[in-house]
Amino acid sequence: MTTHAGNRPTRPDPAVSAATGADPHAARNRLVIGILIVSAFVVILNETIMSVALPTLMADLDISAASAQWLTTGFLLTMAVIIPITGFLLQRFHTRQIFLLAMILFTCGTLVAALAPGFAVLLIGRVVQASGTAIMLPLLMTTAMTLVAPAARGRTMGNISIVISVAPAIGPTISGVILSVLSWRFMFILVLPIAVAALVLGAAKIKNVTEPRKVPLDVLSVILSAFAFGGLLYGLSALGEGASHNPAPVPPLVPFAVGVGALVLFILRQGRLARISEPLLDLRAFRTGNFTISIAMIAASSITLFGSLIVLPIYMQSVLGLGTLTTGLLLLPGGLIMGILSPVVGRIYDRIGPTALLIGGSVLVSGSLWAMMAFFRQDTPVFVIPVIHVLLSIGLAMTFTPLFTSSLGSLEPRLYSHGSAILNTVQQVMGGAGTALFVTLLSTGTAAKLAQGAGGVEATAAGVQSAFLAGALISVLAVAAAFFVRKPAAAEGEVLPAGH
Repeated sequence: MTTHAGNRPTRPDPAVSAATGADPHAARNRLVIGILIVSAFVVILNETIMSVALPTLMADLDISAASAQWLTTGFLLTMAVIIPITGFLLQRFHTRQIFLLAMILFTCGTLVAALAPGFAVLLIGRVVQASGTAIMLPLLMTTAMTLVAPAARGRTMGNISIVISVAPAIGPTISGVILSVLSWRFMFILVLPIAVAALVLGAAKIKNVTEPRKVPLDVLSVILSAFAFGGLLYGLSALGEGASHNPAPVPPLVPFAVGVGALVLFILRQGRLARISEPLLDLRAFRTGNFTISIAMIAASSITLFGSLIVLPIYMQSVLGLGTLTTGLLLLPGGLIMGILSPVVGRIYDRIGPTALLIGGSVLVSGSLWAMMAFFRQDTPVFVIPVIHVLLSIGLAMTFTPLFTSSLGSLEPRLYSHGSAILNTVQQVMGGAGTALFVTLLSTGTAAKLAQGAGGVEATAAGVQSAFLAGALISVLAVAAAFFVRKPAAAEGEVLPAGH
């Protein structure tokens, strides 16, 4: 019997028998997935590691806040543009080739950033870093879905959740600790040997676990996807910057409108290619209801996660007057809790499925956001912050793993590469949307309060409450959707038939 991932045949049933220990390739598969998880954790950590460092960089490089923001915005933009292309790359090239490309790009980008003499070279380094990161995430998820038996996918996705949700969450903590004793360059210098070690280990140990096939690359689809996802994310980021009184050089509605128009054309193009050839991103995955609902919940959870990551440090530093190191340390328990719980949640998923976990997790997330909206004021005791943040982190841990597993597990194996590309694209764009939404509401709420004669600290606290109110309202929709996510049929112990 043979299964297919992204139309790429794998060796006979190593994925199915790996969970039982009967497969001679089981040890190899575990090693491949382990190396990919460690490597992906290192690369995705850099997505948010710059957030706390921006004031330091502004002073050291003599740049404006609007310019400094591009070190984060450029990273997210690059990922949004490249991730849709990974569906093609994962079908066309060997696992080892894709891994080496991703890690070489990331390592070179880290080196360039560490040695950057000025802002322009540092930005180039960040873009090269992001190129490797964008390739690594879909590679990890597609490889895991290909190699791991359905009955054991929850456990593996729990480990992957550490990469996708925990790494961004602890990025600000790590940068805060580094900046308290070292210069900003050490955010890259300390990562560089880890990246080199992962590259060398992967080059020595990663084996090809799938067979590539020749698929056409539709250049028009690539161009449309770049304008669509890049335009949407740039427009959202510019909206947030404009609300923060750092106006973008182009009005936010212009790139946003271009992004929406290009997205419509991209969807139409993929529909046509699905009928006559090979789409760049196979949107037929959305015909599976469980996948669609799960992706919608991932979108809501990404808005919550990334929005909170941007607003919480602002609240703690601008309202409560805490330093960067204290801010990072207070947010650390939540990140650690997510890391500890994600594999546990994965094992529970394998036993009971996603519904109970998602309902409980989404209720916790929603309750935490409502609590932030109600209790985060200028006189809030500091100990309240990690308590509520830990509850939020527990809820997110209970949410991400079941959603990753249920969404991709609901698809036919030939759609795994496309499904993982869709999932990661949605997470990046919605993460940008969450950042823009929270920052915009924070800024407008602050401005409204200042207009009423309030002081700066009181006004900022009011803006923070406005941002978390929006997150709380969005979280209610996620609670409703949680009741409709089901465990994929294949995860009940069925073996997918040959040719699927």
